[in-house]
Amino acid sequence: MRRSLHEVPLSFVATVMLFALTLLVAAAGTATAQTSAPAPGAISTKAKHAILMDAVSGAVLFQHDADTLAPPASMSKLMTLAVVFRALKNGTLKLSDPITMSVNAWRTGGAPSGTSAMFVPVNETATVEEMLQGVIVQSGNDACIAIAEALGGSEQNFAAMMVAEARRIGLPKSTFANATGLYHADHLMTARELAMLARYIMHEYPGQFAIFGQKEFNYRKHRFINRNPLLFLDIGADGMKTGFISQAGYGMVGTATQEGRRLIVVVNGLESANDRRDEARRLLEWGFRSFGEFKLFDPGEVVGEARVWGGSQFYVPLVGKDGVAIVLPRFPANQRLSAEIRYKGPLKPPIHKGDEVAHLRVTSSSSATNEVPLYASEDVAEAGMMRRGLDSLLHLALSWAKL
Repeated sequence: MRRSLHEVPLSFVATVMLFALTLLVAAAGTATAQTSAPAPGAISTKAKHAILMDAVSGAVLFQHDADTLAPPASMSKLMTLAVVFRALKNGTLKLSDPITMSVNAWRTGGAPSGTSAMFVPVNETATVEEMLQGVIVQSGNDACIAIAEALGGSEQNFAAMMVAEARRIGLPKSTFANATGLYHADHLMTARELAMLARYIMHEYPGQFAIFGQKEFNYRKHRFINRNPLLFLDIGADGMKTGFISQAGYGMVGTATQEGRRLIVVVNGLESANDRRDEARRLLEWGFRSFGEFKLFDPGEVVGEARVWGGSQFYVPLVGKDGVAIVLPRFPANQRLSAEIRYKGPLKPPIHKGDEVAHLRVTSSSSATNEVPLYASEDVAEAGMMRRGLDSLLHLALSWAKL
Protein backbone atom coordinates (compact mmCIF):
# COMPACT_ATOMS: atom_id res chain seq x y z
CA MET A 1 0.00 0.00 0.00
CA ARG A 2 1.84 3.10 -1.23
CA ARG A 3 0.88 6.61 -0.13
CA SER A 4 1.93 9.80 -1.81
CA LEU A 5 3.45 12.58 0.30
CA HIS A 6 0.26 14.61 0.56
CA GLU A 7 -1.62 11.53 1.84
CA VAL A 8 0.68 11.11 4.84
CA PRO A 9 -0.66 12.79 8.02
CA LEU A 10 0.60 16.39 7.95
CA SER A 11 1.78 16.24 11.54
CA PHE A 12 4.19 13.45 10.60
CA VAL A 13 5.52 15.28 7.53
CA ALA A 14 6.02 18.39 9.65
CA THR A 15 8.01 16.35 12.13
CA VAL A 16 10.26 14.97 9.41
CA MET A 17 10.92 18.51 8.22
CA LEU A 18 11.48 19.67 11.82
CA PHE A 19 14.16 17.16 12.65
CA ALA A 20 15.78 17.80 9.27
CA LEU A 21 16.06 21.48 10.23
CA THR A 22 17.26 20.63 13.71
CA LEU A 23 20.02 18.59 12.09
CA LEU A 24 21.57 21.82 10.79
CA VAL A 25 22.87 22.57 14.28
CA ALA A 26 23.45 18.98 15.46
CA ALA A 27 27.22 18.68 15.80
CA ALA A 28 27.01 14.95 16.59
CA GLY A 29 24.74 14.29 13.63
CA THR A 30 21.55 13.30 15.48
CA ALA A 31 18.17 15.02 15.67
CA THR A 32 14.96 13.69 17.19
CA ALA A 33 11.26 14.56 17.23
CA GLN A 34 7.99 12.86 18.17
CA THR A 35 4.44 12.92 16.91
CA SER A 36 1.22 10.91 16.90
CA ALA A 37 0.75 8.27 14.22
CA PRO A 38 -1.50 5.36 13.31
CA ALA A 39 -0.87 2.10 15.17
CA PRO A 40 -2.22 -1.43 15.07
CA GLY A 41 -3.69 -3.31 17.97
CA ALA A 42 -1.15 -4.81 20.33
CA ILE A 43 0.06 -8.36 19.78
CA SER A 44 2.10 -10.77 21.85
CA THR A 45 3.65 -14.16 21.20
CA LYS A 46 4.31 -17.45 22.95
CA ALA A 47 7.75 -17.57 21.36
CA LYS A 48 10.76 -16.84 23.56
CA HIS A 49 12.32 -14.93 20.68
CA ALA A 50 10.48 -13.39 17.73
CA ILE A 51 10.67 -10.73 15.06
CA LEU A 52 8.51 -9.63 12.14
CA MET A 53 10.28 -7.71 9.36
CA ASP A 54 9.29 -6.06 6.11
CA ALA A 55 11.41 -7.80 3.46
CA VAL A 56 11.85 -4.78 1.17
CA SER A 57 12.66 -2.01 3.64
CA GLY A 58 13.94 -4.07 6.55
CA ALA A 59 11.45 -2.29 8.82
CA VAL A 60 10.81 -4.16 12.07
CA LEU A 61 7.08 -4.43 12.72
CA PHE A 62 7.24 -6.50 15.88
CA GLN A 63 10.01 -7.85 18.09
CA HIS A 64 10.25 -9.82 21.30
CA ASP A 65 13.67 -10.54 22.81
CA ALA A 66 15.02 -10.50 19.26
CA ASP A 67 18.66 -9.81 20.17
CA THR A 68 19.32 -12.65 22.60
CA LEU A 69 21.62 -15.39 21.28
CA ALA A 70 19.99 -18.83 21.31
CA PRO A 71 20.55 -22.17 19.59
CA PRO A 72 18.99 -21.80 16.11
CA ALA A 73 18.87 -25.53 15.28
CA SER A 74 18.30 -26.14 11.56
CA MET A 75 17.38 -22.49 10.96
CA SER A 76 21.15 -21.92 10.86
CA LYS A 77 21.23 -23.98 7.67
CA LEU A 78 20.33 -20.65 6.04
CA MET A 79 23.94 -19.59 6.71
CA THR A 80 25.24 -22.89 5.35
CA LEU A 81 23.22 -22.19 2.24
CA ALA A 82 24.39 -18.57 2.04
CA VAL A 83 28.01 -19.78 1.85
CA VAL A 84 27.07 -22.31 -0.86
CA PHE A 85 25.04 -19.74 -2.83
CA ARG A 86 28.01 -17.37 -2.82
CA ALA A 87 30.28 -20.16 -4.11
CA LEU A 88 27.79 -20.82 -6.92
CA LYS A 89 27.63 -17.13 -7.77
CA ASN A 90 31.41 -16.67 -7.98
CA GLY A 91 31.95 -19.91 -9.90
CA THR A 92 33.76 -21.85 -7.16
CA LEU A 93 30.96 -24.42 -7.31
CA LYS A 94 28.54 -25.57 -10.02
CA LEU A 95 25.11 -27.12 -9.61
CA SER A 96 26.25 -30.13 -11.61
CA ASP A 97 29.35 -30.80 -9.45
CA PRO A 98 29.28 -34.19 -7.68
CA ILE A 99 29.60 -34.25 -3.89
CA THR A 100 30.75 -37.44 -2.18
CA MET A 101 28.98 -38.64 0.94
CA SER A 102 31.90 -39.33 3.28
CA VAL A 103 31.80 -41.84 6.10
CA ASN A 104 31.86 -38.95 8.58
CA ALA A 105 28.96 -37.12 6.90
CA TRP A 106 26.96 -40.35 6.66
CA ARG A 107 27.59 -41.36 10.26
CA THR A 108 27.14 -37.88 11.80
CA GLY A 109 24.21 -36.65 9.73
CA GLY A 110 22.92 -39.62 7.75
CA ALA A 111 20.84 -42.68 8.58
CA PRO A 112 23.00 -43.83 11.56
CA SER A 113 22.59 -40.42 13.26
CA GLY A 114 18.83 -40.68 13.72
CA THR A 115 18.49 -37.03 12.63
CA SER A 116 16.92 -35.55 9.50
CA ALA A 117 18.81 -36.94 6.50
CA MET A 118 18.79 -37.04 2.72
CA PHE A 119 20.02 -40.66 2.82
CA VAL A 120 22.77 -40.46 0.22
CA PRO A 121 24.59 -43.82 0.49
CA VAL A 122 28.06 -43.69 2.02
CA ASN A 123 30.88 -43.10 -0.49
CA GLU A 124 28.39 -42.35 -3.28
CA THR A 125 27.79 -38.95 -4.87
CA ALA A 126 24.92 -36.55 -5.41
CA THR A 127 25.08 -33.31 -7.36
CA VAL A 128 25.17 -29.92 -5.67
CA GLU A 129 21.68 -29.29 -7.05
CA GLU A 130 20.38 -32.47 -5.41
CA MET A 131 22.17 -31.68 -2.16
CA LEU A 132 20.61 -28.21 -2.04
CA GLN A 133 17.14 -29.68 -2.36
CA GLY A 134 18.06 -32.22 0.31
CA VAL A 135 19.07 -29.41 2.67
CA ILE A 136 16.15 -27.08 1.95
CA VAL A 137 13.25 -29.53 1.57
CA GLN A 138 14.35 -32.37 3.87
CA SER A 139 16.77 -30.48 6.16
CA GLY A 140 19.32 -33.20 5.49
CA ASN A 141 22.21 -33.04 7.93
CA ASP A 142 24.22 -35.51 5.85
CA ALA A 143 23.95 -33.20 2.82
CA CYS A 144 25.08 -30.20 4.90
CA ILE A 145 28.18 -31.99 6.20
CA ALA A 146 29.09 -33.38 2.77
CA ILE A 147 28.88 -29.92 1.20
CA ALA A 148 30.84 -28.42 4.10
CA GLU A 149 33.63 -30.95 3.61
CA ALA A 150 33.69 -30.30 -0.13
CA LEU A 151 33.96 -26.52 0.26
CA GLY A 152 35.97 -26.21 3.48
CA GLY A 153 37.94 -29.44 3.65
CA SER A 154 36.29 -30.17 6.98
CA GLU A 155 33.10 -29.17 8.76
CA GLN A 156 35.15 -27.20 11.29
CA ASN A 157 36.79 -25.15 8.55
CA PHE A 158 33.40 -24.59 6.93
CA ALA A 159 31.99 -23.32 10.24
CA ALA A 160 34.74 -20.69 10.24
CA MET A 161 33.64 -19.76 6.70
CA MET A 162 30.10 -19.36 8.00
CA VAL A 163 31.27 -16.95 10.71
CA ALA A 164 33.28 -14.95 8.17
CA GLU A 165 30.29 -14.76 5.82
CA ALA A 166 28.05 -13.64 8.67
CA ARG A 167 30.40 -10.76 9.45
CA ARG A 168 30.72 -9.86 5.77
CA ILE A 169 26.99 -9.43 5.34
CA GLY A 170 26.56 -7.51 8.61
CA LEU A 171 25.62 -10.07 11.25
CA PRO A 172 27.84 -9.21 14.24
CA LYS A 173 26.59 -11.69 16.86
CA SER A 174 26.09 -15.06 15.16
CA THR A 175 28.60 -17.83 15.88
CA PHE A 176 28.75 -21.23 14.19
CA ALA A 177 30.32 -24.54 15.17
CA ASN A 178 28.87 -26.80 12.46
CA ALA A 179 26.97 -26.81 9.17
CA THR A 180 23.85 -28.53 10.46
CA GLY A 181 22.51 -26.68 13.49
CA LEU A 182 22.88 -29.74 15.72
CA TYR A 183 23.44 -28.57 19.27
CA HIS A 184 26.77 -27.02 20.20
CA ALA A 185 27.31 -24.47 22.96
CA ASP A 186 29.03 -22.10 20.52
CA HIS A 187 26.42 -22.40 17.77
CA LEU A 188 24.14 -19.39 18.36
CA MET A 189 22.04 -16.82 16.49
CA THR A 190 19.52 -14.09 17.33
CA ALA A 191 16.03 -13.82 15.87
CA ARG A 192 17.00 -10.47 14.35
CA GLU A 193 20.06 -11.87 12.58
CA LEU A 194 18.06 -14.83 11.27
CA ALA A 195 15.59 -12.37 9.71
CA MET A 196 18.42 -10.26 8.31
CA LEU A 197 20.01 -13.38 6.83
CA ALA A 198 16.74 -14.47 5.24
CA ARG A 199 16.31 -10.99 3.74
CA TYR A 200 19.87 -11.06 2.42
CA ILE A 201 19.40 -14.43 0.73
CA MET A 202 16.16 -13.50 -1.01
CA HIS A 203 17.63 -10.24 -2.34
CA GLU A 204 21.11 -11.52 -3.24
CA TYR A 205 20.20 -14.97 -4.58
CA PRO A 206 16.69 -14.79 -6.06
CA GLY A 207 17.27 -17.83 -8.29
CA GLN A 208 18.22 -20.08 -5.39
CA PHE A 209 15.54 -18.57 -3.17
CA ALA A 210 12.89 -20.21 -5.36
CA ILE A 211 13.96 -23.65 -4.04
CA PHE A 212 12.61 -22.73 -0.59
CA GLY A 213 9.09 -22.85 -2.02
CA GLN A 214 9.55 -26.39 -3.37
CA LYS A 215 6.96 -28.55 -1.61
CA GLU A 216 8.55 -31.92 -2.26
CA PHE A 217 11.74 -33.55 -3.50
CA ASN A 218 12.12 -37.05 -4.90
CA TYR A 219 15.54 -38.65 -4.44
CA ARG A 220 16.20 -42.31 -5.22
CA LYS A 221 13.36 -44.20 -3.51
CA HIS A 222 12.60 -41.34 -1.11
CA ARG A 223 9.85 -38.73 -1.39
CA PHE A 224 10.58 -35.81 0.89
CA ILE A 225 7.86 -33.30 1.87
CA ASN A 226 9.01 -29.80 2.76
CA ARG A 227 9.09 -29.40 6.53
CA ASN A 228 7.85 -25.80 6.36
CA PRO A 229 4.13 -26.01 7.24
CA LEU A 230 3.42 -22.46 6.05
CA LEU A 231 3.83 -23.62 2.44
CA PHE A 232 0.64 -25.65 2.77
CA LEU A 233 -1.48 -22.78 4.13
CA ASP A 234 -3.25 -20.23 1.98
CA ILE A 235 -1.23 -17.22 3.17
CA GLY A 236 1.19 -16.62 0.28
CA ALA A 237 4.12 -18.41 1.96
CA ASP A 238 7.08 -19.51 -0.17
CA GLY A 239 9.96 -20.26 2.32
CA MET A 240 12.20 -20.58 4.35
CA LYS A 241 13.44 -22.96 7.16
CA THR A 242 12.26 -24.73 10.29
CA GLY A 243 14.35 -25.95 13.22
CA PHE A 244 14.13 -28.05 16.36
CA ILE A 245 16.49 -29.29 19.02
CA SER A 246 15.53 -30.19 22.57
CA GLN A 247 17.86 -27.51 24.01
CA ALA A 248 16.02 -24.69 22.20
CA GLY A 249 12.54 -25.88 21.29
CA TYR A 250 10.77 -25.34 18.00
CA GLY A 251 11.60 -22.45 15.68
CA MET A 252 10.97 -21.17 12.19
CA VAL A 253 12.07 -18.58 9.69
CA GLY A 254 9.15 -17.97 7.34
CA THR A 255 8.24 -15.55 4.58
CA ALA A 256 5.07 -14.76 2.67
CA THR A 257 3.78 -12.28 0.12
CA GLN A 258 0.35 -10.67 0.01
CA GLU A 259 -0.75 -7.89 -2.35
CA GLY A 260 2.82 -7.25 -3.45
CA ARG A 261 4.23 -6.94 0.09
CA ARG A 262 6.64 -9.51 1.54
CA LEU A 263 7.17 -10.09 5.26
CA ILE A 264 9.70 -12.24 7.13
CA VAL A 265 8.89 -13.85 10.47
CA VAL A 266 11.20 -15.58 12.94
CA VAL A 267 9.98 -17.44 16.02
CA ASN A 268 12.07 -19.61 18.34
CA GLY A 269 11.73 -21.36 21.68
CA LEU A 270 8.24 -22.80 21.22
CA GLU A 271 6.96 -26.00 22.81
CA SER A 272 5.53 -27.79 19.77
CA ALA A 273 5.51 -27.89 15.98
CA ASN A 274 1.88 -26.73 16.05
CA ASP A 275 2.81 -23.69 18.18
CA ARG A 276 5.60 -22.89 15.72
CA ARG A 277 3.23 -23.00 12.75
CA ASP A 278 0.43 -21.10 14.47
CA GLU A 279 2.61 -18.31 15.92
CA ALA A 280 4.40 -17.73 12.61
CA ARG A 281 1.11 -17.61 10.73
CA ARG A 282 -0.52 -15.31 13.29
CA LEU A 283 2.34 -12.80 13.21
CA LEU A 284 2.45 -12.77 9.41
CA GLU A 285 -1.29 -12.22 9.05
CA TRP A 286 -1.23 -9.51 11.73
CA GLY A 287 1.60 -7.76 9.88
CA PHE A 288 -0.17 -7.80 6.54
CA ARG A 289 -3.41 -6.58 8.12
CA SER A 290 -1.97 -3.92 10.40
CA PHE A 291 0.79 -2.17 8.42
CA GLY A 292 1.07 -0.26 5.16
CA GLU A 293 3.76 1.58 3.23
CA PHE A 294 3.81 5.39 3.35
CA LYS A 295 5.83 7.43 0.88
CA LEU A 296 7.44 10.47 2.52
CA PHE A 297 9.82 11.83 -0.10
CA ASP A 298 10.08 11.50 -3.87
CA PRO A 299 13.35 10.57 -5.62
CA GLY A 300 15.75 13.51 -5.42
CA GLU A 301 13.72 15.33 -2.77
CA VAL A 302 15.92 16.59 0.08
CA VAL A 303 15.20 14.95 3.45
CA GLY A 304 17.71 16.95 5.48
CA GLU A 305 21.32 18.13 5.59
CA ALA A 306 24.46 16.89 7.33
CA ARG A 307 27.31 19.06 8.58
CA VAL A 308 30.59 18.70 6.69
CA TRP A 309 33.81 19.71 8.47
CA GLY A 310 36.55 21.19 6.32
CA GLY A 311 34.44 21.11 3.18
CA SER A 312 33.87 23.62 0.42
CA GLN A 313 30.35 24.02 1.89
CA PHE A 314 29.08 23.62 5.45
CA TYR A 315 26.30 21.14 4.68
CA VAL A 316 25.53 18.35 2.22
CA PRO A 317 21.87 17.74 1.29
CA LEU A 318 20.57 14.21 1.95
CA VAL A 319 18.16 12.25 -0.27
CA GLY A 320 16.78 8.72 -0.46
CA LYS A 321 18.07 6.55 -3.27
CA ASP A 322 14.60 6.04 -4.79
CA GLY A 323 12.77 8.42 -2.56
CA VAL A 324 11.86 7.55 1.02
CA ALA A 325 9.06 5.15 1.91
CA ILE A 326 8.52 3.64 5.35
CA VAL A 327 6.22 1.01 6.80
CA LEU A 328 3.84 2.31 9.47
CA PRO A 329 0.77 1.12 11.36
CA ARG A 330 -2.42 1.62 9.34
CA PHE A 331 -4.92 2.26 12.12
CA PRO A 332 -5.25 5.27 14.45
CA ALA A 333 -4.48 4.84 18.15
CA ASN A 334 -2.62 6.57 20.95
CA GLN A 335 0.76 5.93 19.43
CA ARG A 336 4.08 7.77 19.52
CA LEU A 337 6.72 7.95 16.82
CA SER A 338 10.36 8.83 17.35
CA ALA A 339 12.17 10.00 14.23
CA GLU A 340 15.80 10.95 13.71
CA ILE A 341 18.52 11.36 11.12
CA ARG A 342 21.79 9.75 12.18
CA TYR A 343 25.30 9.97 10.83
CA LYS A 344 28.80 9.59 12.17
CA GLY A 345 30.20 13.08 12.53
CA PRO A 346 32.14 14.94 11.64
CA LEU A 347 31.68 14.13 7.95
CA LYS A 348 34.88 14.89 6.09
CA PRO A 349 35.40 15.68 2.41
CA PRO A 350 35.69 14.68 -0.29
CA ILE A 351 32.07 13.56 -0.41
CA HIS A 352 30.75 12.36 -3.74
CA LYS A 353 27.19 12.52 -4.99
CA GLY A 354 25.57 9.16 -4.24
CA ASP A 355 27.73 8.35 -1.19
CA GLU A 356 25.73 6.81 1.66
CA VAL A 357 26.35 9.16 4.60
CA ALA A 358 23.36 8.92 6.96
CA HIS A 359 20.23 7.01 7.96
CA LEU A 360 16.66 8.09 8.63
CA ARG A 361 15.36 6.06 11.58
CA VAL A 362 11.68 6.03 12.57
CA THR A 363 10.51 4.04 15.60
CA SER A 364 6.96 3.65 16.91
CA SER A 365 5.84 2.72 20.40
CA SER A 366 4.43 -0.52 18.95
CA SER A 367 8.07 -1.58 18.33
CA ALA A 368 7.87 -0.94 14.57
CA THR A 369 11.24 0.37 13.39
CA ASN A 370 12.27 1.72 9.99
CA GLU A 371 15.79 2.61 8.96
CA VAL A 372 16.34 4.12 5.51
CA PRO A 373 19.78 5.00 4.09
CA LEU A 374 20.33 8.59 2.99
CA TYR A 375 22.78 9.68 0.30
CA ALA A 376 24.66 12.83 -0.58
CA SER A 377 22.83 14.66 -3.35
CA GLU A 378 25.90 16.60 -4.51
CA ASP A 379 29.70 16.63 -4.34
CA VAL A 380 31.51 18.40 -1.50
CA ALA A 381 35.20 19.06 -2.12
CA GLU A 382 37.87 19.76 0.47
CA ALA A 383 38.09 23.41 1.50
CA GLY A 384 41.18 25.58 1.65
CA MET A 385 43.56 25.54 4.60
CA MET A 386 41.93 28.49 6.40
CA ARG A 387 38.42 26.97 6.29
CA ARG A 388 39.72 23.59 7.43
CA GLY A 389 41.54 25.24 10.34
CA LEU A 390 38.47 27.18 11.44
CA ASP A 391 36.28 24.08 11.22
CA SER A 392 38.80 22.09 13.26
CA LEU A 393 38.78 24.71 16.00
CA LEU A 394 34.97 24.81 16.00
CA HIS A 395 34.75 21.03 16.20
CA LEU A 396 37.24 20.99 19.08
CA ALA A 397 35.31 23.69 20.92
CA LEU A 398 32.04 21.78 20.55
CA SER A 399 33.73 18.60 21.78
CA TRP A 400 35.00 20.40 24.89
CA ALA A 401 31.53 21.83 25.51
CA LYS A 402 30.12 18.29 25.79
CA LEU A 403 32.63 17.24 28.48
